[in-house]
Amino acid sequence: MTSSEHLLGVLDGRPVPRAGLDRRLAALRGGPRSTALPEPGSAEDRQLTRWVAQVMLTELLCEAVAAERGLDVPALDAAAPPVRLDQRAAVELGSITAAAFEGSAAVRAVYAAVTADVTVPDEQAAAYAEATARPAAEAEWRLATPDGEFDAAPSTLPAGLAAALTEAGPGRTVTAGGVTATLIEMHARVHDGAREPRPLPEEGLLGSARRVAFVRWLDHARAHRLRLVPGLEHPGDPAQPDNHHKH
Repeated sequence: MTSSEHLLGVLDGRPVPRAGLDRRLAALRGGPRSTALPEPGSAEDRQLTRWVAQVMLTELLCEAVAAERGLDVPALDAAAPPVRLDQRAAVELGSITAAAFEGSAAVRAVYAAVTADVTVPDEQAAAYAEATARPAAEAEWRLATPDGEFDAAPSTLPAGLAAALTEAGPGRTVTAGGVTATLIEMHARVHDGAREPRPLPEEGLLGSARRVAFVRWLDHARAHRLRLVPGLEHPGDPAQPDNHHKH
């Protein structure tokens, strides 16, 4: 029986040696970002070890699934550019799964297979489009005041002043609520695209749906196929002694 202190974890009932984890941690500590790592032996260092362990277990689980399904997993190509998720995708997957996705072709192959049939329901796409649609362009007024000229949408002006200017029409000076102004001209505001909400493209909605589906599948697979060992619990496990995350 292998002692748990020499294990990375147990996958499908088979012990996984810890040696690979120790090698990866050594590579991190000897790498270009070593100065950003926590002090060895500290609680933060133990949390880093747990995090790296979970990344590796995710990779190994997906390697097993890829082999079971006969998936095509491309060989590592040192000349290929690194895979990088955008911020939205990384947040939706979670840091551990995002790191495994970026670092493992097997994880990416399983992701593609597991989420191949995911779709976005028409009603969900329509609801998102409605919630994020740009408002209709609003008229904008060129106004002259004793302090100078400026452009403003009627809805941004004091209601009394906007009403008086509307009644008076262009070229006439009015005073309302202690403010004197002249409506010089009216013109339609052109959307500049900077301040208006932009609908997420259809492929963005589908990408989000696929990531949600993969996270659910992976959580289920982890729960049924992996057993963690003391000291290498999930870093967010509230039962492990180094989890002192506070808000």
